Amino acid sequence: MPQSNQPTASNHPDTTPDSDVYTDLNGDYQFASSTTQSSTAGSEKLQKALARMGLGSRRQMEEVIKSGRVSINQKPATIGDRVEQTDEIRVDGRLIKYKSEREKRRRVLAYYKPEGEICSANDPKGRTTVFERLPKLTHDRWIMVGRLDINSTGLLLFTNDGELAHRLMHPSNEIVREYAVRILGELSPEMMRNLTEGVMLEDGLAKFEDIKQGGGEGVNKWYHVKLKEGRNREVRRLIESQGLKVSRLLRTSYGSVDLPKELRTGRFIELDRKEIHRLIDLVGIRPRVDMGVHGKAKEKKERFQKKPLKARTIRTSSRSGVTGTTTSNSNSNASRNSNLNSSNSNSSNSRGRDASNRGTKR
Repeated sequence: MPQSNQPTASNHPDTTPDSDVYTDLNGDYQFASSTTQSSTAGSEKLQKALARMGLGSRRQMEEVIKSGRVSINQKPATIGDRVEQTDEIRVDGRLIKYKSEREKRRRVLAYYKPEGEICSANDPKGRTTVFERLPKLTHDRWIMVGRLDINSTGLLLFTNDGELAHRLMHPSNEIVREYAVRILGELSPEMMRNLTEGVMLEDGLAKFEDIKQGGGEGVNKWYHVKLKEGRNREVRRLIESQGLKVSRLLRTSYGSVDLPKELRTGRFIELDRKEIHRLIDLVGIRPRVDMGVHGKAKEKKERFQKKPLKARTIRTSSRSGVTGTTTSNSNSNASRNSNLNSSNSNSSNSRGRDASNRGTKR
């Protein structure tokens, strides 16, 4: 393991310079220091490993283990067992190809969520979810970093690293989120002072770290606001506490990642090693040898940046009663009616771009 990748006592409180084994903050992953073993050596809690490989949630995997359906090296597994590269893991007799988390390529996607999509893996009403747009993974899964409500648009991050996702979302790390907000009305100086000093909402005190005017004509005014947490509909509720209503909400940045200018609604772009490095530095996570896009995938990204793909239309269930252009799903012959036709989608995208260009820092 390169010396630069070693954790320090200042940003990794669960480690000590004299220790031969480093443990993450949850105690779920351990790996040996470079003085004892190679960087590929290590152990991981069984239930976490199975969940990380996309077999289900950690709680579901605990139930599967309790029911006796999992074996390690031909012996029944128990909750709390740790596994490593040399172990033979089977679920219902099926061999599971195990790869330690340190060896897995750390990936992060930046996705431009359109209005009308659901931030959920599944929707009982049959509406389009943000996960339907993402590339498929084998023995792995995408984890969403935070959420946006169905009527909000903008930047959503996805990663295959559960610890990174957890730390980016945890309030204690105070990761800054920036939004472009269109308000029906205008914030007075007193309202802006209230919103930056703190407003008591039903779930506690909340505030904007910063508010800047973004222009606008007529009754609609744009503002750019910053938050250090991600409570449910927090931006909307803060504005509503001042007797005003949000008519449009666009997330323009999350931590060190800005919404890429070349990205269109319904499209994603994968971050490269430097971009991921800046992101993990915010939360004190060690870098891995393999991070981000490289090789042919990086060349494809560069071509995409020069010639962006068009915005995608939004598919929802026919319950909405609105018909329009449909988008086929490569994994199914069925298609659903679109809630927004192509002209509405392009209009929505241009309005969002207009908002982000009016004073949004890139």
